[in-house]
Amino acid sequence: MDKVLDSPAAAVGDIPDGAVLAVGGFGLCGIPSTLIGALVSAGTTGLRVVSNNCGVDDWGLGLLLRAGRISRMTSSYVGENKEFARQYLAGELEVELTPQGTLAERLRAGGAGIPAFFTPAGVGTQVEEGGLPWRYAADGSVALASPPKEVREFGGRRYLLEEAITADFALVRAEVADRHGNCAFHAAARNFNPLCATAGRITLVEADRIVEPGELDPDAVHLPGVYVDRVVAADPEDRRIERRTVRPALQEV
Repeated sequence: MDKVLDSPAAAVGDIPDGAVLAVGGFGLCGIPSTLIGALVSAGTTGLRVVSNNCGVDDWGLGLLLRAGRISRMTSSYVGENKEFARQYLAGELEVELTPQGTLAERLRAGGAGIPAFFTPAGVGTQVEEGGLPWRYAADGSVALASPPKEVREFGGRRYLLEEAITADFALVRAEVADRHGNCAFHAAARNFNPLCATAGRITLVEADRIVEPGELDPDAVHLPGVYVDRVVAADPEDRRIERRTVRPALQEV
């Protein structure tokens, strides 16, 4: 029952080249940066990653991207990562852009064993019609485009069929985890992390704090340990604030 490993390197050691990864986090919040760093060190490549975004140029998934280790991204936006945009437009990276709510539901469905679902998001757009560039050629033409989606009508309204997402491995960041893998997330870090965790066949959790079984209040558990296979300690120094906003100092009168 004790799922705690000694090192992040041991946790990611069996992730093969070409694996599909579901990676938690949103912007710079709740990013499993310790496990990502271990993957960078391991040299794993050809990764097909599902994550809301791809970090920033010098942190998070951006490190794997910069090293040329990611072959495909399924995301909801390019964000502030210039290298992500460059590789996509240069034809070096395949990108499936998905509406953010749809991406979340595709992961949730995958974790729940639901193969597909209908949603109104994207009706009447290229999401429905197909033709969105997934990969560009070197000359700027579209080498691979999205296919059209099945449409059905319910209650007089049109809906698109979206397939669920499952992954070979999930990488997740929690605030607290016990040795059995039960996890609690802090505030907005409880975004894509639980969804990715349930969608992964093998789920790796890095936690800011690891406690003994029974120390975590059952009512505070956001992710039951049944979904978690490995737990490691997160690097406490490897955290970022996306935009630091402070009030000007008050001047004494």
